Amino acid sequence: MRYMLMHKLDENQPRAFDPSPEFIEKMGAFIEEAQKAGVFLAGEGLEKSSKESGRITAEKGKVTVTDGPFTETKELIAGFALMEVRDKDEAMEWGRRFVNLFIEDGVDVEVDVRRVFEFPA
Repeated sequence: MRYMLMHKLDENQPRAFDPSPEFIEKMGAFIEEAQKAGVFLAGEGLEKSSKESGRITAEKGKVTVTDGPFTETKELIAGFALMEVRDKDEAMEWGRRFVNLFIEDGVDVEVDVRRVFEFPA
């Protein structure tokens, strides 16, 4: 089963999008451990919404295009990890460990753990 872990940060929170060297080192170790365990498929962090971002919204057939930065930044997707795991419990365990990296760095974070929809073969 594939699961997407998406972490959300508040752009107004100090250090949220300016990670310390220690945090980067711990994140690298986390990714290396997940790779060695054979569960890490892909992952990236995202820039602040003030850096070359946009949003396209469709509502009742009307399309609206908005350039960043976005005013509502409390739940801005800041990155993702795509993992291949046995089940939801294993995905949640990796998610908890991921959250701990932020806690140790003093940054508030929210991580959504969502199963990837797969079309029948």
